[in-house]
Amino acid sequence: MSRFTITTADGVVLTARHHPASGRRRSVVVLVPGFTASKDDPEVVAVAEALSSAGHDVISYDARGHHTSGGLCTLGYSEWLDVAAATQAARDRDERVVTVGASLGGVAVLRHATHDRDLTGVVAVSSPARWRLPHNIRGFFSTFLTRTRLGRALAERKLGVKIDPVWADPPPPADLTGRIRVPLAVIHGDADQMIPPTAATQLVDGSYGAARLDIVPGMGHAFDPLGIPAILDAVDWTLRQPAHESPARP
Repeated sequence: MSRFTITTADGVVLTARHHPASGRRRSVVVLVPGFTASKDDPEVVAVAEALSSAGHDVISYDARGHHTSGGLCTLGYSEWLDVAAATQAARDRDERVVTVGASLGGVAVLRHATHDRDLTGVVAVSSPARWRLPHNIRGFFSTFLTRTRLGRALAERKLGVKIDPVWADPPPPADLTGRIRVPLAVIHGDADQMIPPTAATQLVDGSYGAARLDIVPGMGHAFDPLGIPAILDAVDWTLRQPAHESPARP
């Protein structure tokens, strides 16, 4: 395992981590954590290690505005540039690159995939479909953190996340999947208290070509350990799809 830095097209320096594949390398996976999460979180490391054990190099990183990376978190507007920079670093190792993102990371990999038709595939975990938060304590807390000055100050001091005070209103993820021309896998937990499973259905229903949906029983939000087998299966599925085509859905 090694650490390095990546610089995005707009000049943000990200801290990254490389998990080498066990045995012969099958692909490189760019692993993108969600809002407030880090490449060093145990849940993220567990996914990376599972992928590594399955024969994939893994590059994970702290997104802009998060923890040891520079810049400001834009809540879905510029995070795709982070994915693009990490994908370029991945291509220095292997031409077969799969992006896997959870929650806000899922939004980032979906938006990046609309720009990059050379990806082997994209896997979105616990991604929203529309910009709506649940009417529960998690939703209210997220609104407080991101939409108020006090909340943003708390996020920076306690969570290590620097949030851009300007909401740039990026396109909702459900409007992106119809523009993706590489195999798309969507994974969601039926116990997700942040984003309902219906969001996953909306993403797949609006997709362009090869797409699959996996609703995981008992899985919560983002990189829940219960979702690891589904992530491994989804990456394998993208690798089985014909290169540079958009075949019919299975």
